[in-house]
Amino acid sequence: MPIIDLQMRMRQLGEIRIGHVVATGKTRRDGKPGTRPAKLNHFRFTSPSREILASVAELYGGEVKPWTPANGGPAEFEVYSTTNRLPVLIPPRDAVSQWYELYAGSKCQRRCDGVTEHKRDRPCLCDPENRECKITTRVNVMLRDVPALGQWLLVSKGYYAGTELPPAAELLAKAGGYVAGWLGMEEKLVQRDEGPARFMVPTLDVEITPTALMAGQITGGAPAVASGPERVAITGGRPDYAALAAVATASDEVATLYRQAVAAGHMDKALAATLTARGEALKPKAAPTGATLPPAAEPVPDEDGAVDAEVVDDDDVEDLWFRIIAAAGAHGMTTDEVETEFARANGGQLPATASAGALRTFLSTLKGGRA
Repeated sequence: MPIIDLQMRMRQLGEIRIGHVVATGKTRRDGKPGTRPAKLNHFRFTSPSREILASVAELYGGEVKPWTPANGGPAEFEVYSTTNRLPVLIPPRDAVSQWYELYAGSKCQRRCDGVTEHKRDRPCLCDPENRECKITTRVNVMLRDVPALGQWLLVSKGYYAGTELPPAAELLAKAGGYVAGWLGMEEKLVQRDEGPARFMVPTLDVEITPTALMAGQITGGAPAVASGPERVAITGGRPDYAALAAVATASDEVATLYRQAVAAGHMDKALAATLTARGEALKPKAAPTGATLPPAAEPVPDEDGAVDAEVVDDDDVEDLWFRIIAAAGAHGMTTDEVETEFARANGGQLPATASAGALRTFLSTLKGGRA
């Protein structure tokens, strides 16, 4: 169980940037070289981890180099990638946040929501028509294909990011789980009194229809996009088993999720039904040879999330064990309890070495209720 009053958050692996600082060729009053921000056409990554950035460079191009922040922060590493579109997982909460903020160097002096300044719990100090504070929008995502568990932060101080990203995040929150999507960047052209201005704006796109998103159908609507369930975050102290199953690529991965959910005491009827359906969808389909019979109907889980043993092939031991764990979870049994009870009913033999017939008999006993 997590500590109730402790707010948990994912580890931040680094930042995704759409700009950098370049030299102006002039000298400042303090004698230091002058600099200015400049836009990039491809994403730039910074992180304290050289190893993680090496994976980023392998996937998205570029070279890992040392980097020292201009604000005097600790030394890190950076990669100038060759892509402007990244496959990501968008979290269900806090994907986008924004404040009016005022900085002095690297220290935030004010953080305001437009009414209250939260650093000192006082009314906002800015003139609404001419604010000192800048709109600061933060986007948190997971990079689908980078082998590291944590989130990446993108910070934008632009008007368009501040107005376009929050509504997208609000809609994504209705999905109730991680959504497969893309973090991109597009150029905006604005005509101003002093002439045209071009700048880059971060964008979020998803691989799910708006109808499915509003219905919370992220498991059925989004394709499997990661290479395994370890790529999906854990939130609120409890794994998002539905999202983990959605990105699984094999039925044994879903079976592992079953065992984890049972052991952690997280299994319920709805979860059992969801994981059973996902496991069935991932089972390899045998290719027909010669004359074939009409395909059998997909097995339907009963109210306990289990499936009748009659639909299981005689020699499908792995699938039988998968269904035993599902049925046991509905009774609140842990994996250790399942193995102990099986051994007691089978003269000390463990499930790992049991025949399909013994497993099928034990499954029928579970479906009939524990002795």
